[in-house]
Amino acid sequence: MTRTPPADRIHLCRAHDLHEGAGAVGARLLVDRLWPSGMTKSDLPIVAWLEDITPSPALRKGSRHGPTKWGDFGRGYLADSRGTSQTVEDALVWRRNGTVTLICAAEVSRHTHAPASQNCVAARLSEDAGQ
Repeated sequence: MTRTPPADRIHLCRAHDLHEGAGAVGARLLVDRLWPSGMTKSDLPIVAWLEDITPSPALRKGSRHGPTKWGDFGRGYLADSRGTSQTVEDALVWRRNGTVTLICAAEVSRHTHAPASQNCVAARLSEDAGQ
């Protein structure tokens, strides 16, 4: 039996797309510091709001310089996540129980915190499996 790689069971979806009927697989986890604008809590079917999994203010400000800084942002985010280990652990609990979809308000692109969160959770799962 082959094991599904950790990242293959961690999906991304934009909050407004989910509200408009886009499919989300497994547990739906909101990974934004602020609630998506224009939406009520009944508009967004989530199981948990992991607001502290987002990057620190200093890291967010540093990432505003565009894709050229993305490598630094990804490394900084992974280091940052060590300080929010309880929030990352909360995401890991959901992921260990099955597939999850990380929901964010921003347009999901490779240069937002959403894929960084996805990579962070996958990296922590890989570390756990290696122990």
